[in-house]
Amino acid sequence: MGDEQYMEQALELARRGAGTASPNPMVGAVVVRDDVVVGEGFHARPGDPHAEVLALRDAGTKAAGADLYVNLEPCCHHGRTPPCTEAIRASGVARVFAAIEDPNPLVAGKGGAVLGDQGIPVSYGLAAGAALRLNEAYLKHSRTGLPFVFIKSAVTLDGKIATRTGDSRWITGESERALVHEMRNAADAILTGIGTILADDPRLTARLPGGRGRDPRRVVVDPMLKIPTAARVLIGAGAGDTIVVASSLASRKKADELEALGARVLFMGRGRVELPELMTLLGEEGITSVMIEAGAEVCASALDAGIVDKVVYFVAPKIVGGRDAPGAVGGDGAVLLKDATVLRDVTYTQVGDSMMVIGYIGNGDV
Repeated sequence: MGDEQYMEQALELARRGAGTASPNPMVGAVVVRDDVVVGEGFHARPGDPHAEVLALRDAGTKAAGADLYVNLEPCCHHGRTPPCTEAIRASGVARVFAAIEDPNPLVAGKGGAVLGDQGIPVSYGLAAGAALRLNEAYLKHSRTGLPFVFIKSAVTLDGKIATRTGDSRWITGESERALVHEMRNAADAILTGIGTILADDPRLTARLPGGRGRDPRRVVVDPMLKIPTAARVLIGAGAGDTIVVASSLASRKKADELEALGARVLFMGRGRVELPELMTLLGEEGITSVMIEAGAEVCASALDAGIVDKVVYFVAPKIVGGRDAPGAVGGDGAVLLKDATVLRDVTYTQVGDSMMVIGYIGNGDV
């Protein structure tokens, strides 16, 4: 195996932290000596040992003179755990290969510099593209304090999310829905609108095989607090797992009822909820990623507000038709085609019978 393959192995290990490592990054590490992997590890959850430490423990004395491959620059500061740079120095590792630098202001190149000063060279760039995508939420949050936001939508070939009667179950098949639950498991929060709650009464939980899955926080944009107290999204909503976001015009009495059920009610804006303000608040609470699963109007508002970083569309081979059947994005829309939102770095993957289209919005800084 070569350097690229060892870094790919580190990335595969890192992915095991999806849904549990946040707000920390997903990190995997591999220790290689004489072209043999002698240690590996990944970061599972905040407060647990970091990937590098676990890989070095796994390698034991074989780490001396070995190479360490890690998908993110090793930390050099004291947090819940000691600096990884100390463990690396003590292990006798000869070289470190890190895919990308850590933009966290506490690290931001300092980890590599510390190791370099101690005679342990650090090289960057192996599988950098994959490393950036893997931790895109952590990277944006570290740089801006804001969560990484993506829209997930399932549409028919003619762009509909439901029939003219509102029937939307199911546009896609079991394979596609299983992948959506994986996405929910990895996201810190799911955002939807009151229209979706009233139409579909979703749970918005992550249901993985074997009872696995970490439920994200559920955020409902509901300016006038129309949400029924029996809504399934409120079930088990203790400890603020469900956040209902209302405008200042909403009923305080209804808010008290919702909070008695365990939900948390936030008031912001007058008459409408400003999504950029909401993203700032969620980011301050350590939410690094927000998955939008909502109707056409909320998706349009999110795009118009400029908070969306990525879209994930499942396009099913079905044609619904009907001028009154809703599309995926509402609002006024673009006047001219030159004003349309253009995606970059687009990928197309078949999942079940559908085509999963993923594209990014913006200038590539995320």
